[in-house]
Amino acid sequence: MEPLPRKKKDWVLTSESLAGLLSLLDEDPTRAGEQYEEWRQKLVKLFEWRGSATPEDLADTTLNRLARKIDEGEVIRNFSGYVGSTARLIWLEALKDQERAHAALEELRVLTPRSSEADSQRLGCLEACLENLPMENRAIILDYYQEERGLKIELRKQLAARMGVPVNALRIRAHRIRMQLERCVLQCLKKSD
Repeated sequence: MEPLPRKKKDWVLTSESLAGLLSLLDEDPTRAGEQYEEWRQKLVKLFEWRGSATPEDLADTTLNRLARKIDEGEVIRNFSGYVGSTARLIWLEALKDQERAHAALEELRVLTPRSSEADSQRLGCLEACLENLPMENRAIILDYYQEERGLKIELRKQLAARMGVPVNALRIRAHRIRMQLERCVLQCLKKSD
């Protein structure tokens, strides 16, 4: 019986897949590592230029996606062109995530009555703290707290499945992110006083 093929969401960077990417850059491991870092810096600058809040994360995601493609057997003839097109796709995905996060924040604004200046200040701090989270953590926390009771449970199961982790691991991670947000909001409110 053959093992089931891994889903793309389940893919994890391994030393073998990284070695495959590095071997495409140069036969000499030292030069390959230097070229890898040069490409990473170019990507960071590209994403900074495009206005990303997390250019390092997007650069790493781009290079990991390349490693996955090589690991899956894709032949890359024009490395520079392939990096550029992959970076463009990663950027479009990041924009889509930003739009989704912005829509969730707007929905939060509509649902949260601004009864006082303190509430308004608290919401402003929450928004600022959410913006400072890494994109992945922001997406997790916004997805984790979406919807009403019955639907929320099913969405959390789907989120855990997409991430390839058990629901309890997702719950722990969401709790840690929430604690980080609470500390950030409290610090923000202290600064405002």
